[in-house]
Amino acid sequence: MATRIGMDTIELQTPVFAESYAAVGGALENGGLLQGKLARVFDDATLGLDSWEKAEAQLQQAAADAALLRAGRKGADVDLHIAGDLLGQCSASMFAGRGLGIPFAGVYGACSTMALSMAMGALMLESGAVGTVLAGTSSHFCAAEKQFRQPLEYGGQRPPTAQWTATAAGAVLLSAAGDAPKITQLQFGRVVDLGVKDAHNMGAAMAPAAANTIGAFFRDTRTMPADYDLILTGDLGLVGSDLLRQLLLSDWGVALGNNHKDCGLLLYHEEQANEINAGASGCGCSAAVLCGEILPLIAAGHLTRVLFVATGALLSSVSPLQGESIPAVAHAVLIEGQK
Repeated sequence: MATRIGMDTIELQTPVFAESYAAVGGALENGGLLQGKLARVFDDATLGLDSWEKAEAQLQQAAADAALLRAGRKGADVDLHIAGDLLGQCSASMFAGRGLGIPFAGVYGACSTMALSMAMGALMLESGAVGTVLAGTSSHFCAAEKQFRQPLEYGGQRPPTAQWTATAAGAVLLSAAGDAPKITQLQFGRVVDLGVKDAHNMGAAMAPAAANTIGAFFRDTRTMPADYDLILTGDLGLVGSDLLRQLLLSDWGVALGNNHKDCGLLLYHEEQANEINAGASGCGCSAAVLCGEILPLIAAGHLTRVLFVATGALLSSVSPLQGESIPAVAHAVLIEGQK
């Protein structure tokens, strides 16, 4: 059974394996790091449907279908589907779940949802309650802008601190047996709020939560940045990545090295900077980078120890209008390969 290390970290006595994984995305997402690595690319942001929200549900189901196909499995072979998204009542995940027909558990962690769904699935698998779990999430630029900021028709100017919500989705099929990549440790983060109120500056809102989770993980496991091939955060972007380094050094005495990368700065190429401003964000950003790039590298033996820390800004569509600041959370999953 899983055991607790230190204050916040959980160690699995029996590893949980990523049997299969897949990422899908739009044309913009296919123009960056993940070019040629997406299971499906959708050039039309509506996916031929009549709303952005319906398109996102289809996006998430496409990622799930691709992960199942790669594993040679069907929905009937899966015991539990854990997923969430940014839309109200996690509607994209629920409608995707309707199409998959798998027992469903909806979760909400904003952009931290990929790590959250994987961590919860890993615990359930390690307990023996289930044998297979499909963990996933999605986001859609147009749907997110409409819900959290302003509809695209308004033509509002985006400030330099704004990040571009990825139109993408990722899915991981977890099982109790297999080969690397494998999940060995995890941490559910604490909600942290340092008073940021700007809904166009998600990096600043989420960086304190990322620093708190990473610092606590190092403290509990008695490790340091050099013990990992990659410390992968998502999605702090330019602003949040710089703040993360400052906060880890000042609050925890931890200096991040060159092995720290942020999904918000990996998804798109530098040539796309005029469109994306401070980087990428959205549940689909870290999910697509993890499933399309990082897990294949672990499976191929190019990476052996990756600390995946997905971050989420826990605002609602109305909380900023009520003068609330933006709480944030970061969840961590340690993914290992063959040593």
